[in-house]
Amino acid sequence: MRTVAWAGRCAFSLDELRYEYPQELVPEGHTPTSWLRALTEDGVRRRFSQGEPPKVRAQVEHELALIAQLRYEPYFLTVADIVHWARAQGILCQGRGSAANSAVCFCLGVTEVDPGRMSLLFERFISAERNEPPDIDVDFEHQRREEVIQYIYRKYGRHRAALTGVVITYRTRSALRDVGRALGFDLDRIDAVSRQQHGMVSGVFSPERLAEHGFDADAPLVLLWVELTQQLKGFPRHLSQHPGGFVIAQDDIARLVPVENAAMAGRTVIEWDKDDLDALGLIKVDILALGMLSAIRRGLDLLVLKQPERWGPLCQRSAPDRPDTPQVPRTLPMSALPVDDPAVYDMLCRGESTGVFQVESRAQMSMLPRLKPRKFYDLVIEVAIVRPGPIQGGMVHPYLKRRSGEEPVSYPSDEVKQALDRTLGVPIFQEQVMQLAILAADFTPGEADALRRGMAAWKRKGGLEPFHEKLVGRMVAKGYEREYAEAIFRQIQGFGEYGFPESHAASFALLVYVSAWLKHHHPDIFLAALLNSQPMGFYAPAQLVRDARANGVEVRPVDVCQSDWETTLEPDAPEARSLSGPGLRAVRLGLHQVSGLPEAAVQRLVAARRAQGTFKDVADLAHRAELDARSLQMLAEANALQALAGHRRQAAWAVTGLDTRPPPLLAEAQASSRSAPVSRAEEPPAILQPLTKGEALLADYRRTGLSLDSHPLALLRPQLQAFRVLPANTLRDCRPGQLVRASGLVTHRQRPATAKGVVFATLEDDTGTVNVIVWPQVAEAHRRILLTARLLTVYGIWQTDGVVTHLIARRLVDHSHLLQGLQQRSRDFR
Repeated sequence: MRTVAWAGRCAFSLDELRYEYPQELVPEGHTPTSWLRALTEDGVRRRFSQGEPPKVRAQVEHELALIAQLRYEPYFLTVADIVHWARAQGILCQGRGSAANSAVCFCLGVTEVDPGRMSLLFERFISAERNEPPDIDVDFEHQRREEVIQYIYRKYGRHRAALTGVVITYRTRSALRDVGRALGFDLDRIDAVSRQQHGMVSGVFSPERLAEHGFDADAPLVLLWVELTQQLKGFPRHLSQHPGGFVIAQDDIARLVPVENAAMAGRTVIEWDKDDLDALGLIKVDILALGMLSAIRRGLDLLVLKQPERWGPLCQRSAPDRPDTPQVPRTLPMSALPVDDPAVYDMLCRGESTGVFQVESRAQMSMLPRLKPRKFYDLVIEVAIVRPGPIQGGMVHPYLKRRSGEEPVSYPSDEVKQALDRTLGVPIFQEQVMQLAILAADFTPGEADALRRGMAAWKRKGGLEPFHEKLVGRMVAKGYEREYAEAIFRQIQGFGEYGFPESHAASFALLVYVSAWLKHHHPDIFLAALLNSQPMGFYAPAQLVRDARANGVEVRPVDVCQSDWETTLEPDAPEARSLSGPGLRAVRLGLHQVSGLPEAAVQRLVAARRAQGTFKDVADLAHRAELDARSLQMLAEANALQALAGHRRQAAWAVTGLDTRPPPLLAEAQASSRSAPVSRAEEPPAILQPLTKGEALLADYRRTGLSLDSHPLALLRPQLQAFRVLPANTLRDCRPGQLVRASGLVTHRQRPATAKGVVFATLEDDTGTVNVIVWPQVAEAHRRILLTARLLTVYGIWQTDGVVTHLIARRLVDHSHLLQGLQQRSRDFR
């Protein structure tokens, strides 16, 4: 009997785990409910200073009642505290995703999207029927997110906060490597094979692919390698960190879930996958990183410095006025910029969106002239429509035809019009599918959210069949034609694994507009902000600089006598007159652009220059900034010493002649006399010939990744003439269907999942860019060239569609050998 009793006491169920929220955020005299209401009411007064609309009041009361019913107040208070702290440090952040459906989140300052203007569904965020915790995603500046993570650890302790885990599964390349190593193949040959298994080209991994690298495709060990690689795909490989999902508990989190120290210092990770945590109801907040927020913050700060009289008065405190919020620096909010500027939309309608958040890809640049955005909600649609869901659901062309007037807009009922009126009768967003199910098929909000979840996972797990009967059957019962109901369900299936939420698109659309406004009105600021926020975005610094120069911005090279660590705007003074257009400042490249140069060395250099004035010569620079021989050599290679020593070869000679590591006695004498380092030979400098244009170009790309003097294709034009290639600016005048040839540096490769094997490449020459479409059969026939060529020549057919142009590839030729070692890499995306 005692054995049975002990066994009963040892029994355990995961249902016994009870997650409790942190409570210390509630001040004395308040409950979580009253404190959340107090903060929300403060936000209502701040957001709607002219008086709150009745719709907003009703929404706030509805949300607060549901939050109280589900006892989620501490979660909202925790997220609000993190956001308020970040803004108090001058860190730009914004909530996105389903949280943008919430008026409470808007009033708390967690999101900048006003749900009263967007017709969003709170049940997309929280539902009593679903009985699942909310999930708030907050984006922070990517270069400062670690500060936020460490704040959470400091506030709650490592024992109460941990990042969620993610189980990483095997894909073709990782399976190839691990199986190949286990079978004893040479590591270099394994790497060569795995590098060719890229998502840019369709085709299943096979022995024939191994034969391309000298393996015997029929050898038993090679066949075993192929078989085990295929079997291993999809199996768990290792546990990794979630990009930013935090679980914060009231007590020791290890009592709920197993935790471990992460490989990165100062982090703790839960040893379970995030999906397992969701199943247990452990609430997390996603602390995510977004590069464009870093760029926008820098851009707004530069805007105030450039035009203090106009923008200075509009600066405000970063955090709401609360008794427990410390004094914070005044910053310019995104809301200070003019809204719906026609000139900004004109620029976007022309497809001129290089560097602009979310609309800078090839597909988005092609969509902009067709969709022709003229207001903010158009940007919401633009962000969402070039996505797998709308594309696979066949929603893109019907929407564009209705928008252009080629197809009439009609609705079978007022209920459908209520759900789809804002997108001309075509469902584009997840929330619209939910609204349609609620209005036209009498779904409850909880049933509608279950439909959304099933819609997102049906390709992987199935499970849409019950919804088919429920949706179609109810719509038919309400008088809708079965054909229409079936068409709606097919569109729901078309959303596949990725139907974009309207709330998410609205959050992103705000950043689209702000970044486009900066690009149009202040391309000098926009360039500096983007360069200082690298790595981020779709384009490398070289392409960003070329685009800014095409828009009238003068870009000046790195210079130890002028450059700071970051890229800056030159002073607006008579002695610094710029060649930039009216109202634009010259942009001085920062020393961060010099590859490999330590930031600490640059900070010493800048501090010495500010304290004692500019440097007399290289020896003075080396002494005052305490630079070692390696740093001096990198500066010489980057042509940053030209003002002190002349061209690169003269600078290299001057650097080589310095003894930056004197013996102890000499070092002591130098320290006491504060004299500069002595050269190893007291002789006049040699007069050396400067580098040729080609040599200088190679040095520019090797050390800074770009050149302000010339483009590689300008120097290679004579060699390329033999292949009768046309410059990009000449191709624009070619007639549709004409056979043409083009050459350029490969800057991008893309193979979207919805493209059915089509690869999109972008070539850049000295006159512009050429968009190349490579159909699957051509991509497979020229597979290695397409994946590896850095300088690509394309023979094909020219196509035009308004301002959108493409070159349809028929044949690809690798001319990378003409670059003679120039270091340039493309950015490849799925």
